[in-house]
Amino acid sequence: MQTVLRALRLFAMVAWVGGLVFFAFVVAPVAFHSLASAHEAGLVVGGSLRFLHLIGLAGGGVFYAATALLWFRAEVPARVSFAIQLALTGVMLAVTAYSQFRILPAMEVDRALAGGEVETASLENAGRTDFERLHTLSERLEGLVLLCGVGVVFVLSRESQWPETGKPKTDRIVRP
Repeated sequence: MQTVLRALRLFAMVAWVGGLVFFAFVVAPVAFHSLASAHEAGLVVGGSLRFLHLIGLAGGGVFYAATALLWFRAEVPARVSFAIQLALTGVMLAVTAYSQFRILPAMEVDRALAGGEVETASLENAGRTDFERLHTLSERLEGLVLLCGVGVVFVLSRESQWPETGKPKTDRIVRP
């Protein structure tokens, strides 16, 4: 059971963090440099981000649940590391949910207020101004999620150095 839980955790976090890296360093730059207008690129990037958020929320939920189950069977050194992972993943989930259900819908309202294409609206347009503010906030929050995800991956990479988890204490060698 532990092996299945560890594999689920690894797959979930790799999919989420890998998706964030691919989005930030491939999807967004390619869209804005290859498509005919910033509006088209924004539609592709926004749609991709919505889907990435769903991957993150699902994967983060799986990671969180599997880690919590492992935490209950773990010894103290492993529990500390699991607690760090749970805290970081909790931040990732909260920020991703906020972005998905608050920021992105508000940006769509602002896009409509700006006449559909934000980049063609006047600089004084309230929709454009708020859209740009939310866009900056969104970028910063995605960066925070990525940073937390890298932290989780780092802690995951150190798991092989922990004492075995879930084994009876009689399996240990006691030295005088």
